[in-house]
Amino acid sequence: MAKAKNRLQALDALRGIAALGVVLFHYLPYYNELYGHSFDTPNVLEFGRYGVHLFFMLSGFVIFMTLERTENARWFGLARAFRLLPALWVGIIITFLTVHALGPDDRTVPLTTAIINFTLLHSYLDHAHVDGAYWSLVIEMTFYVWMAILFYTLKSWQQLRMVLFSWVIVSYAAVINLESLSPTLFFITNDLLFTSYAPLFISGILLYHWYKSGNLSASEVFFLALSMSHALIAYPAPFNIFVLACYGIFVLAICGYLNFIVNRATLWLGSLSYSLYLVHQNIGYGIIDHSYAIGLSGITGVAIALGISLILATVIHYYVEKPALQWFRERRQKAAPVPATN
Repeated sequence: MAKAKNRLQALDALRGIAALGVVLFHYLPYYNELYGHSFDTPNVLEFGRYGVHLFFMLSGFVIFMTLERTENARWFGLARAFRLLPALWVGIIITFLTVHALGPDDRTVPLTTAIINFTLLHSYLDHAHVDGAYWSLVIEMTFYVWMAILFYTLKSWQQLRMVLFSWVIVSYAAVINLESLSPTLFFITNDLLFTSYAPLFISGILLYHWYKSGNLSASEVFFLALSMSHALIAYPAPFNIFVLACYGIFVLAICGYLNFIVNRATLWLGSLSYSLYLVHQNIGYGIIDHSYAIGLSGITGVAIALGISLILATVIHYYVEKPALQWFRERRQKAAPVPATN
């Protein structure tokens, strides 16, 4: 049991490292691409753009574990809502106000758009993200809906596996023919089935099945290899190789070979990863812009942005995210049926 716990802690540590990679990508090479820094940014940080892909793998693994432990779709939906929405709503409010105060001006959105972001349906309604990082949250939310429908409707792992296999095949076909799709098919494949990313989630599900059962059948090994190989055509080189390497790191973690990365710092980052993801990008850009405007160096602005983002993430995690989850778990425990006694 302790070894299993350490392996899951390694995944939490990976989440923290990936979150930091995404933040550094946004603050350094991506900011430089959008607005221009006064210094050269390390090219290696471009790989941080694909830290989100590791989040998607982790999400497939963790969400399937959650589904197996949740008795029905209602409780699953409520658990996901209390996990995501309170922190998201606070993040939207803080980001909306900060960007209107500090800029950048091209990142501001109308109040109506900010309100629609509260639903995570804004992309489907052609509204902008309050923060650029929210694109992945829309995909996450859509993935949860699909998985709740499939898991609680289909009667066996074999049936679910067949549907997921079909999803991967559609993902290959869509990515290969993306430019030739009609608007309707593009919406279905790109938005509803997120075929550029679905195999990442599905690979995580298969890795959880392997982690839980201890083995995969020959057909499941082929399915896993097929899901992972989708990265080779979905993303440009050398980033596709990087995504494959992320799979390798993931496998090492669940096999117990990455326990050495588990420490207070990485677990702390892992615990903050969601809140940090919510508030770092546009707020950070505004802080960096303002730092340049008052004569500070670019590096100083980045350091201030990182520090403030970590402070905001810490406050949201401990005073919004955790209390909301605790409140939900207490209500759920009270609602659980009392076991019959003889």
